[in-house]
Amino acid sequence: MSCYDTLMDYGLRSLGYGERLLPRSDFTLCQQFVLIGSGMIWNVYFGIVALLSGFALATALAVGKASASPWFRKPAEWVIFLFRGSPLFIQFFFAYFLFLSLKGQVPAFDALTSAWLGAAVVLFFNTAAYSGEIFYGALRSVPRGEVEAADAYGLSGWSKFRRVIWPTTLRLAWPAYTNEAIFLFHATTLVFFSGFPASRQQGDALYYASYFADKTFNPFVPYPILAGYFVLLTLVVIGVMGMIGRRLNRHLPGAAPRRARGFGLLMR
Repeated sequence: MSCYDTLMDYGLRSLGYGERLLPRSDFTLCQQFVLIGSGMIWNVYFGIVALLSGFALATALAVGKASASPWFRKPAEWVIFLFRGSPLFIQFFFAYFLFLSLKGQVPAFDALTSAWLGAAVVLFFNTAAYSGEIFYGALRSVPRGEVEAADAYGLSGWSKFRRVIWPTTLRLAWPAYTNEAIFLFHATTLVFFSGFPASRQQGDALYYASYFADKTFNPFVPYPILAGYFVLLTLVVIGVMGMIGRRLNRHLPGAAPRRARGFGLLMR
């Protein structure tokens, strides 16, 4: 079987398309690259869904924790403490069995026992808690002079928060939030490793890497392949978050890209 045939048969295997059975003998390097790469689809899915949805909850948690009212502050503090204070592996484990119990009582909760939704919910709360603490720290670090300037311009309430406080908060928090995004994508490898089962052998990248390591008794091929994929994914995340960061800081002195001196001298 050529590498092209392997790509056609197993390229979307993690989503249930292509060859039904996984290879059982005579494993090739191409099969390992293709199947582990196919599993990366799930890792990217979990990371993107949790990151985008968790951003909104993180914002609410940060604002709630900074609130003077205990009705908003205390629930935000406890949600952040709960999900930051317990290991993500344990959160997956307990969430899966909680969803199973709910499914027994209410059949409508059946979807939560599947990884595509249940694991995404756990990652959503976990990253929202960590990001909420990051945003809270940045919110408390907004320079007082900017707030006073907003008051001097007559801004107040929602207008002041949207135009002055929140943009500054994002600029201050963005480097740390980029690290949280990287951690989140790496943490997606725990989904099928903890509690959620892989239906019909449709798992993530770590699932297929572990499969090849168990079958070949040689972990030094599939796991470096897995690490290589995540290094590439990390570079993409850094690039995307860097572009957003530059967009947030575009008005600051020195934020504009510098033109190479050599090119300018050549044009003269």
